[in-house]
Amino acid sequence: MRTPLFRRNLVTHVILACLSIAMVYPVLWWIGASLKSNQELSMPGLFPAHPLWSNFSKGWNAIPGHSFTDFYINNFELIIGLLFTTVISCSLVAFGFARLQFRLRNFWFAILMLTLMLPGQVTIIPQYSLFHHLGWVNTYLPFIVPHSLAGGAGGTFFVFLLVQFIRGIPRELDESAKMDGCSWFGIYWRIVMPLTKPALLTVIIYCFLWNWDDFFGHLLYINSVDKYTVGLALRMLNDSQSAQQWGQLLAMGLVSIIPSVIIFTFAQKYFVEGIATTGIKG
Repeated sequence: MRTPLFRRNLVTHVILACLSIAMVYPVLWWIGASLKSNQELSMPGLFPAHPLWSNFSKGWNAIPGHSFTDFYINNFELIIGLLFTTVISCSLVAFGFARLQFRLRNFWFAILMLTLMLPGQVTIIPQYSLFHHLGWVNTYLPFIVPHSLAGGAGGTFFVFLLVQFIRGIPRELDESAKMDGCSWFGIYWRIVMPLTKPALLTVIIYCFLWNWDDFFGHLLYINSVDKYTVGLALRMLNDSQSAQQWGQLLAMGLVSIIPSVIIFTFAQKYFVEGIATTGIKG
């Protein structure tokens, strides 16, 4: 009885190992290519015979007058503003829909959910026209202001996620707080916010990952090199040299994904916990 089961498990693990290698191979090629010269890129082989570690140092300072340090600082400034406004606004809106009783609450929540079905391509031109009229082009306001209103990339999804989580929190806690003289905002800040930590961490992870690589949005609204993010700097690196140094470009592209990989790796436990708990409580 054990032999057929062992063989079946062995075949399953071999197949999964082969699929894993196939999925990891592009990343390994990327790492190897970032250490190659232009001549070696056309040669077979995963890793170079003589790694060019200078691709990282030269690529970091390849753009005249700027280094990738400036672009990383810009990116983190933007992301920190987005994370702060997203957490506050989405949690407030979710608390209102989950706890407060007001006229047409279900209607407005349905309208909010309908915006999930609205393609982003439909709103690009009206949004750009509005932000241009307000003089917000070439600033970070087109990203931060919508997020402060529970909008922006994924705002509706974040509200839905938090609403489902908050609905699972016993209302007896609200009633006990009211008896102690706590206001609705006090209930939100002192009771609901601490209990929604797993869901809030999920929102933070999603918001970071989606906005870190938002190349099109950054390209649309940011025009000044001083305000460029990492994604725009990579495009500029690709256009800034007549003889393209592909190793430097691949090296900087590899470095650009490190923050996302670190965030997801260290917060994976909270990410899974937030999704699983929200599904159960919903």
